[in-house]
Amino acid sequence: MKKLLVLILFTISLFGQKFENLAPTPPMGWNSWNKFACNVDEKLIMETADAMVNCGMKDAGYEYVVIDDCWHGERDSLGFIQPDPERFPSGIKALADYIHSKGLKFGIYSDAGWKTCGGKPGSRGYEFQDALQYAKWGVDYLKYDWCNTEGLNAKGAYLTMRDALYSAGRPIVFRMCEWGQSEPWTWAKDIGHLWRTTGDIGVIFDGIEGHGSWNSLGVLQILDLRKGIRKYAGPNHWNDPDMMEVGNGMTISEDRSHFSLWCMLAAPLMAGNDLCDMDEATIKILTNKEVIAVNQDALGIQGFKCFAKDNWEIWGKPLSNGELALCFLNRTLETVKVDYDWHEYLIKDDEFGHQYFFNKKEYKIRDLWQKKDIGTTEKRFKANLPAHDVIVVKLSPKK
Repeated sequence: MKKLLVLILFTISLFGQKFENLAPTPPMGWNSWNKFACNVDEKLIMETADAMVNCGMKDAGYEYVVIDDCWHGERDSLGFIQPDPERFPSGIKALADYIHSKGLKFGIYSDAGWKTCGGKPGSRGYEFQDALQYAKWGVDYLKYDWCNTEGLNAKGAYLTMRDALYSAGRPIVFRMCEWGQSEPWTWAKDIGHLWRTTGDIGVIFDGIEGHGSWNSLGVLQILDLRKGIRKYAGPNHWNDPDMMEVGNGMTISEDRSHFSLWCMLAAPLMAGNDLCDMDEATIKILTNKEVIAVNQDALGIQGFKCFAKDNWEIWGKPLSNGELALCFLNRTLETVKVDYDWHEYLIKDDEFGHQYFFNKKEYKIRDLWQKKDIGTTEKRFKANLPAHDVIVVKLSPKK
């Protein structure tokens, strides 16, 4: 009987594959870790789902509610993982059903090693059992971490869980959280729907925070860290610079810049703040549909730095219908004067074959944070850009 089971699992793995078309645009949702770490329970997750609906985030496109680390209890006598009975007394299936009843989707967390980063049972050696359990519970999204993985090959470990998810039969978005150590963008397209490209983000706009054996990175540090990887991203396979810290303690300008840059990067938009305790400014940032539309554009092209001058720079992102999004970024702690001559500085995206010759074609300009049209590319673009702030515009060919 054991030989038959091994043969069945081996045969399944040979024909395993990634579920297709689950993330044609970058996934949007919320994850518990940045704000709550291990302090999670079913009450928090249910209230977060309610808040996502009530504050307008669901209407803006957010759909995943994801429990990160520390939901785990022990494995039962057959090896199937169970939730912590004190934190999740109703069980994970009941929690998933509640989130689904709100028109949202439910996500969960595990780790490729023996233990999770929080010291809970990992999935190593139990991948197929865990995948079956997730399918039974109604999970829609899996974040799969990389702690306690000594001796494991990253590609092989993530391939095993991919095949396990596929064999369980329930379509689940697979988020690979390997921190970019083995350059997953070069090999993960057929394994996961998104993969982390860096170490963990912190509540820092510009800087690094040390934690002994590891560091939290600021928004600008993550922005600058990986070069030349945008060609590996696109519909159903996204570079992931980590979850967002909007609403967790940076200034409004820094939160707006952080959100705008993640939209320009075609990054997954996973909020990481307390949705039940947000001020109006945070809600306005997270629910700006015009900026979100840049992130969710069907072309799925990751943005790139296309201009830099005197501590301010421009990031560009080609959009559908010949349109272009531009993000003017002030990296400094002082207000800078932006003066951009459209006719002198043309924008070319050689990797994806898009060119914008403003001296040959006139474009209408819409400010996506002010939500108003502000002229065309016939005149120079001038503005005062406050410290650590952005201006995001969309250019549309004038007919």
